[in-house]
Amino acid sequence: MAKARSALAQDVIWRVEALGFDVISVALRALPVDWVSAAGGGLFRLLGPLTSADKVARRNLRLAFPEISDAEHRRLLSAQWENVGRLFAEFPLTDRLTLASGRVEMIGAERLAAITASGRPAVYVSGHFSNWEISVQAPLSTGRPCEITYREANNPYIDLRIKRSRFRYGVRLFAPKGGEGGRRLLAALNSGVSIAMLNDQRYDEGVAAAFFGRLVPTLPAAVRLALRFGAVLQPISVQRLRGARFRCIAHPPILLKDSGDRGADIEAGVVAINAFIEACVRERPQEWFWVHRRWPAAAYAELSAQGL
Repeated sequence: MAKARSALAQDVIWRVEALGFDVISVALRALPVDWVSAAGGGLFRLLGPLTSADKVARRNLRLAFPEISDAEHRRLLSAQWENVGRLFAEFPLTDRLTLASGRVEMIGAERLAAITASGRPAVYVSGHFSNWEISVQAPLSTGRPCEITYREANNPYIDLRIKRSRFRYGVRLFAPKGGEGGRRLLAALNSGVSIAMLNDQRYDEGVAAAFFGRLVPTLPAAVRLALRFGAVLQPISVQRLRGARFRCIAHPPILLKDSGDRGADIEAGVVAINAFIEACVRERPQEWFWVHRRWPAAAYAELSAQGL
């Protein structure tokens, strides 16, 4: 009986949260895109530093850029909060941030065309750059289906709304992370369908590879799958140009080794992915999502010992 009451209470909370999500989404969609983006950025510049996530972002910046001045750290911290606010505010309007809308320009389209011409599937890899929802414009521009990996929202009603929102800008296939998602990705590649994933979050069971001078556990799935199915490992990045306008870049494919030592080949591929992501972050540090704990616990303990 107590369990049933608890489940009912949780369902009510989820529905109220979903209602709030709907109200905010409808309100934002009634406003101009640039205004919404700017307002979100300004709001998070003010509120972001008041959250517990600010400490994580501040420490991550210290780990990545220990050599820069305190003033530059503060500038980057504030700028990344503006970007976070913009991307959250932009999410309900992402269907207006597409190649067709003129708000996204594609660089390296010839690389995507070459993948299509080859008949091979691709494993698209990217990171939490700028507004990372824009990165799907690369596989979508080919006109071929692509399985998109994502983390399901804890609230199932909001998760459904997120799927519907992505459906508006062309995403048709979803592979939630976990066992079911893994099986869908295998089935997709086996049938020649491409897949896409973000590869810059901590993964405790991953391959230890260098990232800003420290070894960090990194998800090896993209490399493992590309090797297994002979897929093109295609890195994608997104840059914010001004306001709610973006550049989506298809970089040169990462060439994987096939030496016969599968473990070594996977590790080499993971190292290459981390090098790509680090290069993108170094180029535009204010546009990376600094609020997740990317480094091992020992790195944060080291900062604590320094009083940071």
